Amino acid sequence: MAKPSLKQDSKGASAFSRFEWLLAGRYLRSRKREAGVSVIAGFSFVGIMLGVAALIIVMSVMNGFRTELLSRILGVNGHVIVMPIDQPLSDYDEVAQRIDQVPGVAYSMPLVQGQILSQGMGTSSSGALVKGVSEASLKSLTPVSDNISQGSIENFDGGEGVAIGARLAERLGLRIEDRITLISPEGDVTPLGTTPRVKSYPVDAIFEIGLSEYDAAYVYMPLSEAQLFFNSEGETQSVEVFVDDPDNVADLQPAIEAAAQRPVYSVTWQSQNQSFFSALQVERNVMFIILTLIVLVAALNIISGLFMLVKGKGRDIAILRTMGATRGSIMRIFFITGASIGVSGTIAGFVLGLLFCLNIESIRAFFSWLSGVDLFNSEIYFLSELPAEVQASEVTLVVLMAIGLSFLATILPSWQASRLDPVEALRYE
Repeated sequence: MAKPSLKQDSKGASAFSRFEWLLAGRYLRSRKREAGVSVIAGFSFVGIMLGVAALIIVMSVMNGFRTELLSRILGVNGHVIVMPIDQPLSDYDEVAQRIDQVPGVAYSMPLVQGQILSQGMGTSSSGALVKGVSEASLKSLTPVSDNISQGSIENFDGGEGVAIGARLAERLGLRIEDRITLISPEGDVTPLGTTPRVKSYPVDAIFEIGLSEYDAAYVYMPLSEAQLFFNSEGETQSVEVFVDDPDNVADLQPAIEAAAQRPVYSVTWQSQNQSFFSALQVERNVMFIILTLIVLVAALNIISGLFMLVKGKGRDIAILRTMGATRGSIMRIFFITGASIGVSGTIAGFVLGLLFCLNIESIRAFFSWLSGVDLFNSEIYFLSELPAEVQASEVTLVVLMAIGLSFLATILPSWQASRLDPVEALRYE
């Protein structure tokens, strides 16, 4: 039987047939005459890989930052803060019980708080925020009660001891059963003026939330002791309300105010932290745009590399056309050549980005050890560990965007190759 010709094969072959893939594979392999094309293809592959990996890593870290900060901030601070108008909040227990009956409210917590200066056993001192709460309320704050590193908060209401953050304890050189001295400027009124109030308390517990700002500043005190310390006997400053769904807290705000059954005004966590989380969102969007440019530049390299390949393969294209290869077949050959670089680079970047995110804390620790510099200072970034949260929807968007840009980059040079006139290409051969 006679061997079928290329002309017969090409006419009968379907789109993206075997011979198109074979020719595209040959064009991707390096030859001495096409060293420049191979170098550009290599740079395009590396550029797309690094761009995709960088996008996945940065977006995951930004997501991790937002989730960790949000969970810790909302875990220890009320989602709605209810404060009295005109009259002191002396009926705080009744108000809290009525608010607890509102559907969607997890629990409420009467609170007395104030800024103080704290001192340890030596001469060291640090500013701190005292929060006076009941034992039941403190146990409901799971970021605190579940992260007690030393001591205990059992019988918290029955004693005079306090619970302090781990970083504050480290800064003041305190351990369990040591005494911390608290100094408040709002003390006793005397004929000579107001004198600061100074009192020492035993340290019953040390907690570590993982948010350095809180671990270095928060002091939890029994509610009755805080009322005495801040001259607020029989009353509280506010009632902090925690809800089941913090994202929809604004819908519950009118019902919470109505349940208080007295003149109050309230603020939500969203209004208190709006500028902070808005800045995170803006930074996240800007980083996405900047890193997308890396993928775009790599895609432009694919265009230049394919144009060089088309120019160098003009004679081959002309011969294929005279043997019966269609314009569509030529276009598909060069499309496969360029798209293969983009798809393989995207897959490699996807794998690299996921591996980096899954081992990001180990990688950070390694580079910190290698450079001798703390690359993630918790005092600056608030968190004690570098977080990363990979979201499938965002990773899918990044992968599809990179593949889409790679496909678009191959269309023009592939179209130019298909429009090549065989007669003009072979005229001077």
